[in-house]
Amino acid sequence: MKEINSVEVANLIESLCIKANICAPEDVMEGIILAKAHEDSSYGQAVLEDLLENIELARKERMPLCQDCGMVVVFVDWGQEVLLVGSTLQESIDEGVRKAYLENYLRRSVVNDPLYERKNTGDNTPAIVHCRLVGGNEAKFTVVPKGMGSENASALAMLSPADGQEGVINFVKSTVAQKGQNACPPLIVGVGIGGNFESAPILAKRSLLRPVGSRNTDDRYSQLEEKLLEEINGLGLGPGGYGGRVTALDVHVEFMPTHIAGLPVAVNVCCNALRHASGHL
Repeated sequence: MKEINSVEVANLIESLCIKANICAPEDVMEGIILAKAHEDSSYGQAVLEDLLENIELARKERMPLCQDCGMVVVFVDWGQEVLLVGSTLQESIDEGVRKAYLENYLRRSVVNDPLYERKNTGDNTPAIVHCRLVGGNEAKFTVVPKGMGSENASALAMLSPADGQEGVINFVKSTVAQKGQNACPPLIVGVGIGGNFESAPILAKRSLLRPVGSRNTDDRYSQLEEKLLEEINGLGLGPGGYGGRVTALDVHVEFMPTHIAGLPVAVNVCCNALRHASGHL
């Protein structure tokens, strides 16, 4: 049995929070460069140029990519041969988030009560933690600081199996059409199909972590990704919502088994600053 001290977890989470907020993933930057080559709109071109400049400045000046430093989501794959010593996993992760946000001047955006008091917790905790037990003696962490602008553009539908592929396409397209311009396009759109009410949205969010330009290994879902990307870009929202050819950099679809009576579909929209960073212990 391998032991990991909770301090190690906190330190790793701290470094991942800082990296994710400052350094745009290479695949996202390459996606924006590719979008610039395809964008016809002068306004769209200007937006894409600004985004690339922002990425370079953030890295150079060690400043956040976006003023909304997000609510921290952490995906954990915990090896069954690993024992955590010290604080709980949630406490360890929250300590790392706390240090990262307080000591690096990252905006704290979490309130303690969603409806009534709405008092800022002051340190951007608690984080939202999704933990899977896996084989092996390693613990892997992926930190995703997710802004609420793109979360507010996301949606879940409990479709009927009779709705089929056409129903899925219509729902995804209408979701982006209604609120996508408010989510800082060009977007990355994650789609989760199957499971149930709570698992489809998590599937959609996980799909965002795939590299921009990657395709589902199942040919049917790969073709669905291509179709959805074409439909979304056909909306003409364009970079920054100013109109243009490139509304989305990519669409990622993931699926899982579901009940005979259901077709859950979740759309998790992400802005152009698809911030995430991974590490392991």
